[in-house]
Amino acid sequence: MSSGTGAHSAPAPHPHDKQPAPAATRGRTSMFSSLRVRNYRLFFAGQVVSNTGTWMQRIAQDWLVLSLTGSSTAVGVTTALQFLPMLLFGLYGGVLVDRLPKRPTLLVTQASMAVTGLALAFLTLTGHVEVWHVYVAAFAVGLATVVDNPARQSFVSEMVGPDQLHNAVSLNSANFQSARLIGPAVAGVMITGVGTGWAFLFNGLSFVAPIAGLLLMRGRELHTVERAPRGKGQLREGLRYVAGRPELIWPIVLVGFVGTFAFNFPVYLSAFADDVFAAGAGAYSMFNTLMAVGSVAGALLAARRGTARLRVLTAAAVVFGAVEILASVTPALWMFALLMIPLGLFGMTVNVTANTNIQMATDPAMRGRVMSLYMMVFLGGSPVGAPIVGWITDTYGARVGLAAGGAVAATAAAVIALVLARVGGLRLSVGWRHGHPHVRFVPRERRKDLARAA
Repeated sequence: MSSGTGAHSAPAPHPHDKQPAPAATRGRTSMFSSLRVRNYRLFFAGQVVSNTGTWMQRIAQDWLVLSLTGSSTAVGVTTALQFLPMLLFGLYGGVLVDRLPKRPTLLVTQASMAVTGLALAFLTLTGHVEVWHVYVAAFAVGLATVVDNPARQSFVSEMVGPDQLHNAVSLNSANFQSARLIGPAVAGVMITGVGTGWAFLFNGLSFVAPIAGLLLMRGRELHTVERAPRGKGQLREGLRYVAGRPELIWPIVLVGFVGTFAFNFPVYLSAFADDVFAAGAGAYSMFNTLMAVGSVAGALLAARRGTARLRVLTAAAVVFGAVEILASVTPALWMFALLMIPLGLFGMTVNVTANTNIQMATDPAMRGRVMSLYMMVFLGGSPVGAPIVGWITDTYGARVGLAAGGAVAATAAAVIALVLARVGGLRLSVGWRHGHPHVRFVPRERRKDLARAA
């Protein structure tokens, strides 16, 4: 990517360094402050269109596979194939991203995903589509994602700089989930009205918007980041960098558990719509739309909050898992649908908080490798989890599958919260305040003082 005289992105301070936090991270901030940056506005606008097409294709793809095979396991296999490249090659994608200019890289990856969508549209509209075609298309999109995802994550800091990073990451998530409000609804209409092929066609054409946005950006206004030179051992260097920082490794472990077992919504929601409630594609689209409502709220609240704390991450993951378990035993369709809103809110809080915390704690020169590891764990866990939860769903029912995913997420979050508290020199304090139980983590020395005072 061409870059000019923009400010350099400063390395994130080590958590033990006594440096003042940027103004944007000390407290509440303007919800849309990063949109004042012209380059980011172009990026944001292009993603609105492209993300809508992406959600349309996701819904159409899942429903097409279910229609062709009648199997939740097949839906899980499709999801697995889409994320398998991230699991296999994600770390190498991060090494490439740290070496390559981000903007030209994104132009190539976005164009390749457009071609894949158009090819699947042609096969479907001409009546020649078979399930293996969908498998190949899912795998091809996954290959592009290996580079596209860490490149987009890293490029955000180059557009807005470190002070606006948290806000921009939150707005990116709100953008993606806002498109989820429109995409599933339009996809549901297209599937029932004219067929899945038109959803694939729209997705392929939608990539014109982000490509145009990238071309219109001003290189001189980007925040330059020194690219890593080609050399040996860069992959191992990235892994050592993460392994030596608890503030990085434990959030990545947490999102690994959540992404592998609790975020397999194509499997869960299609099974609930088809098998549990026998409500068809319309209900599946409605579930996704209501979840998007909660996700948008979660992302906007994160943008407003202006901070990314590990305690928020672990607490949100516990609640997210608990809501999944509650939804799994809900008897009525309308009750299940309403629970999609808090499910989306807390799921997005987990996603945004982990993403922002990791980016802000990472040196810019290492960001591609660190974010590729994060995305590999979060998205790459699906090839492992999707077939497993698909088999559980087919064998024991959708309710058992969803409950199991929620239980894994809540348990992992609780355990990691205790680990992080121990690493940070904290202890659990349980007491009463104003006649109510009060649970919190306090420094160990303070815990001893409280015990002596009691």
